[in-house]
Amino acid sequence: MATEEGTEPVSPLDDVMEDIRRELIRRVAADDRDSNRDIYDALEDE
Repeated sequence: MATEEGTEPVSPLDDVMEDIRRELIRRVAADDRDSNRDIYDALEDE
């Protein structure tokens, strides 16, 4: 993660929290795709 000038350095905890957020987003998106598979399939066919 790039830091901007004037911001505090990223701590190891910040890195871990960002990894957790990314994984949660990935899981929610995958669950949404699975729950709405028929809609996604119909959109692909258009």
